[in-house]
Amino acid sequence: MANTPIKIGDKEFSGVVITLENCLLPSDRLDSTPSVSDGLVHETELDLRILGCEYIQTAGVLLRLPQTAMATGQVLFQRFFYSKSLVKHNMEIVAMACVYLASKIEEAPRRIRDTINVFHHIRQRRNNSDHVRLLATTHGYWATAPVA
Repeated sequence: MANTPIKIGDKEFSGVVITLENCLLPSDRLDSTPSVSDGLVHETELDLRILGCEYIQTAGVLLRLPQTAMATGQVLFQRFFYSKSLVKHNMEIVAMACVYLASKIEEAPRRIRDTINVFHHIRQRRNNSDHVRLLATTHGYWATAPVA
């Protein structure tokens, strides 16, 4: 039954074929991204995309998300930056949003506060900075305070 073609309309479908010829994005859109149009060097854009995916993977591990949620977050991240510029949007905030959305999509929800705390922890570790606690203020903004 798995090899039997399915007819939908006038077309027959018998499986999934993944090749470079049936990409979702044409090759001209892959090369001329909004970030490159805004003056970002292609190699820098590639490095930022890789770093964003590494953030998502690290955050997913710390949040104990399933691998499918981390992969979904990385796909969301990549697709976002094929339509928006890395120059105009903060890569870390977009990565954080992608982790949060992916956890909901893959039915492994995490609280937004947990996601914020994990990304704050990752940033502190990456910058080798002192431990600083995030505080919620009455206006809904986040403030930082040193840990005693």
